[in-house]
Amino acid sequence: MLFKKREGNPFSELPDGLFVKCPACKQLVLSKEYINNLWICPKCGHHKRLTAKERLGITLDPGSFVEMDSTLRSIDPLGFPDYSGKLTRDVQKTGLLDPIVTGTGNIHGVRIAIGVADFTFMGGSMGSVSGEKIVRLMESGLQNNLPVILFTASGGARMQEGLISLMQMPKTCAARARLIAVNIPYIVVFTDPTMAGVLASFASVADFTFAEPHAKVGFAGDRVSQQAQSNTNTPNNFQSSEFSLEHGMIDGVVSRKDMVKTISDILSFCHYSGGRL
Repeated sequence: MLFKKREGNPFSELPDGLFVKCPACKQLVLSKEYINNLWICPKCGHHKRLTAKERLGITLDPGSFVEMDSTLRSIDPLGFPDYSGKLTRDVQKTGLLDPIVTGTGNIHGVRIAIGVADFTFMGGSMGSVSGEKIVRLMESGLQNNLPVILFTASGGARMQEGLISLMQMPKTCAARARLIAVNIPYIVVFTDPTMAGVLASFASVADFTFAEPHAKVGFAGDRVSQQAQSNTNTPNNFQSSEFSLEHGMIDGVVSRKDMVKTISDILSFCHYSGGRL
């Protein structure tokens, strides 16, 4: 949230946008400091949700990204009420046609196939286009011998596409199985939030799985979980990346500042300057 000038505000003489308010601790942070810190609050460590453009910008070597399948967009196969209007709204709001942005790029000089989810487009929900783009990304990894890396951020499968969206779960897992057959590394990073059908499909079947600190990770949302466990006391960190690590679901909780080095180290461990695992 940008700090705005208001009448009677003691900071009213400061230029707009000089500060941002951390959504977690509510403290004011200099915008420049916040951005230079990769959108991590220097006071409490909260990791802001990033757009696909921001994520690609801090992950890949400058100028190395080449986008794939940028013209694919969802239709309204079920005639779901107001679905077309919501799609149009989010296209205009984000400049994207789908939550998933895919392509190739370099990390420390190593060419990879990369997909990044943008939660600002319909909550990162997985519809037919998201599933198709992920499958095509994996097939590009197969054809070009490239490691595949995905950053997830999603509320789950897109309800407006019904069973068509749910079919993306086995579809993406089948493509992932083809990577296994030829030993191409597959790395997934859970960002806030990674939930439901995305968590239960391509997100959870990687060779290496990491998460950003305090990311929401789970299958059902809070209200459903509370109803299902009305007589059970859940831990304070339930459905978090830290809880997932404690219970062996992921390999590590990694700060955004260390994520690129972590991925680069894995690629080096896999002998990827072009070779197979």
